[in-house]
Amino acid sequence: MIARLICGSLHGVDAYRVDLEVDFSRHGIPAFVMVGLAEGAVREARDRVFSALRASGFKLPPARITVNLAPADRRKAGSAYDLALAVGLLAAGGIIAAERAEGWVLAGELSLNGEIRSVPGILPLALLARAEKAKGMLVAPEAGDEAAVVEGLTVYTPRTLGEAAAFLAGETELLPHICKVSRPETAYSGDFSEVRGQEHAKRAIEIAAAGAHNLLLIGPPGSGKTMLARRIPSVLPPLSFEEALEVTKIYSVAGLLGNRGLMTERPFRAPHHTVSDVALIGGGTIPRPGEVCLAHRGVLFLDELPEFRRSALEVLRQPLEDGMVTIARVAHALTFPADCMLVAAMNPCPCGYRGDPRHDCTCSPSARERYRARLSGPLLDRIDLHVEVPSVPREELQTPAARRAGMDSASMRERVARARALQTERYAGTPCRANSGLSGALLDRYCALDAECGEFLGLAADRLGLSARAYTRILRIARTIADLEESPSIRLPHLAEAVNCRVLDRERLS
Repeated sequence: MIARLICGSLHGVDAYRVDLEVDFSRHGIPAFVMVGLAEGAVREARDRVFSALRASGFKLPPARITVNLAPADRRKAGSAYDLALAVGLLAAGGIIAAERAEGWVLAGELSLNGEIRSVPGILPLALLARAEKAKGMLVAPEAGDEAAVVEGLTVYTPRTLGEAAAFLAGETELLPHICKVSRPETAYSGDFSEVRGQEHAKRAIEIAAAGAHNLLLIGPPGSGKTMLARRIPSVLPPLSFEEALEVTKIYSVAGLLGNRGLMTERPFRAPHHTVSDVALIGGGTIPRPGEVCLAHRGVLFLDELPEFRRSALEVLRQPLEDGMVTIARVAHALTFPADCMLVAAMNPCPCGYRGDPRHDCTCSPSARERYRARLSGPLLDRIDLHVEVPSVPREELQTPAARRAGMDSASMRERVARARALQTERYAGTPCRANSGLSGALLDRYCALDAECGEFLGLAADRLGLSARAYTRILRIARTIADLEESPSIRLPHLAEAVNCRVLDRERLS
């Protein structure tokens, strides 16, 4: 007898259908054969499943069992097939009517005593189940919220294989799982009103957040670069439901979702400078998302930027430009979303005190050149804003944090949200999401300059020796500054401030 069930396998952050077929034959020598390019964890399912069946009180007669995972030309990995395999064996062995098991999507790992455990990638599998118009989906109890986020899909959460088998056989009832995910008020760990001084840096952060621009903070040790960067999430608008699903899929595939059904906060990832290329960009034998993918729709913070490996920084160039990471293998290629805001911090020189009025720089000109040479020109060109964060004068440190009007996180977040709303409306129906993604015809249309502005930017480009990419980024920054002021067009003050937000371009003259 042959039983057929629906499973799913992950490809990047999406899932594709896998048909699990079990042939249970009393003829021939008893054996267990699995075909269909199953990886190690899938082949090991045999021992877990038979132990779980015995612990659950099921006894299968000796038979020749053949399991096929179709399509046979795509590799299958992971332990998500355990529950489907166990139910398939029960259906093929006549313990459960085969027609009652068909049409359900099952995803879960089995313990040796028959308990059902969660597996990575439940959300993509749930989206697949809805697309396949499945009768419903059976997952572990701890994965119920994650699967039930998908509207139009009925989710059940049996605790054990015995409960799942009894439910599918019609011997018991299970209540559909109700998603308990809520969107609580976000509690931020810090507020910009707590930062003394650094008004220019706060303004640059507001511009970066409003247009989803990349940002580089340059200043001596202790000037507050890290403190400023870690407060950036407090001024970003909340995730929309669609963005939350995108982020949740990545964390689900990476196995980092925990018991959260839905990611409700924008990610903030801050890997150490010793991070490897693969950990930063993603990859591995079975490709997994890296830090830049885990920061999708959020912030990737690289502190002490020149201390990162040159090779690791260079692989960031494609995702910073395209908003995605493509990992190619001989047999296939995977694409992970990586549309994040890069925020980096660095010292102006190896000792950190170049230009600091309170400390003498001890670095030789050649040492400073080698330090800056760790960052390639093409990488710096992909960072829209680079601003100085000078040391804070002692007088400001000894006074209470000044609550300058409009420079607290709530006020900044309100202005950022208004600017983002303008961009959402403006770019509706286009691939562009924010001003940082403007290019081609959209750039020409929405960043058109009058004669005075065009002459100013042309002179600035000639004087500063701007590359074409730097020229474009100044236009994008100016568009964001205009949006913060709710101006329909770019004016001269917007361009001047945009040029002022690129300190490294000015340093080329010195």
